[in-house]
Amino acid sequence: MKKQSFLLIILAVIFTVQLNAQNQRGPRVVSPEIHPDNSVTFRLLAPDATKVTISGNWMAGWGTQVEMAKGDSGIWSVTTEVLAPEFYTYSFNVNGVKTLDVQNVQVVRDGTRYENFVIVPGAASDVYAVKDVPHGMISKVWYPSPTLSKTRRMYIYTPPGYDESKDKYPVLYLLHGAGGDEDAWTTLGRTPYILDNLIAAGKAKPMIVVMTNGNAWSSAAPGEEPKAAAAPDYTQMARGGFEKSLVADVIPYVEKNYRVLTDKNNRAVAGLSMGGMHTQNISNSNPGMFGYIGVMSMGLMNDSRWATYNEEEHKKQLKSLQESGVKLYWIACGKEDFLIESVNNLRKLYDGMGFKYEYIETTGGHTWTNWRIYLAELSPKLFK
Repeated sequence: MKKQSFLLIILAVIFTVQLNAQNQRGPRVVSPEIHPDNSVTFRLLAPDATKVTISGNWMAGWGTQVEMAKGDSGIWSVTTEVLAPEFYTYSFNVNGVKTLDVQNVQVVRDGTRYENFVIVPGAASDVYAVKDVPHGMISKVWYPSPTLSKTRRMYIYTPPGYDESKDKYPVLYLLHGAGGDEDAWTTLGRTPYILDNLIAAGKAKPMIVVMTNGNAWSSAAPGEEPKAAAAPDYTQMARGGFEKSLVADVIPYVEKNYRVLTDKNNRAVAGLSMGGMHTQNISNSNPGMFGYIGVMSMGLMNDSRWATYNEEEHKKQLKSLQESGVKLYWIACGKEDFLIESVNNLRKLYDGMGFKYEYIETTGGHTWTNWRIYLAELSPKLFK
């Protein structure tokens, strides 16, 4: 009996010490908190701050900030209006200094910017939610690129069951936009979750997805290069180095080291923005290599920023591409995208030639909201 009483006293002391420690750390903070109506409350403990704001991509206008209110315990908070189901990024600003939500471990990098993210549930975000389905694997792969005189890194998604089977798989080469790198499609684009969910639902064929670094001047994402990172040089977009390396270095590496089907009808290339330009350049210059081509948020780039444009040469390339037997040429863009005019010009060129393509136009602009939608729409159309 005395022994039990002693143990109870010890437990009471431990509990008291833990409670005091928690009180010293400050009040418990929950952020973000998604409410049943899909409004969201964000909170930050900053008792000494004089002004705290939040900036999120659900707000109208880039860089818009909303002031948060300070409570008695030093917790600043704000509750949004009801939000549509979506992947939202946000950050706080405390006394003029940007900071992340320390209560939220979900962080994503967009170029050189780090943001927290929250996924508001619903039909629109369901396709990239984490579900209890078989999951594929993401591998970070270093490969030799003699074309660019570098050892470079790419991400490769292998579908559920790849390691256990002996099957060969079709391949989608998925290209990011300017400011991104090999990490973009997996994190911001939610590619592994989109493919996992579509494959589990029987809507997409199991496939390998190769996500390269389209920045010809670098080897890998910031902080991952063997040497000090080179300054971005977007003039290289017009030189075609990356496009040549994908054909000469990436595809041979993948086809040598992975169990893949190697005919054009089991090979696809798609990309957003700069990656859409890469997609056009690669497919135009290599007719018969890809049976499926997807161009997202990119159109006809025919001004001096992108090198000298020769319309007749372009038409010859397109005629050869058309004759090669492309099974699907797919274009997508948002109505508010700043490149919508270039997309319309590209479609006019194709229409004038009788070049067949599918086109979808969504609301919104040049955003990951649209590019996630496009990947989810395109994937089920591949390798049919």
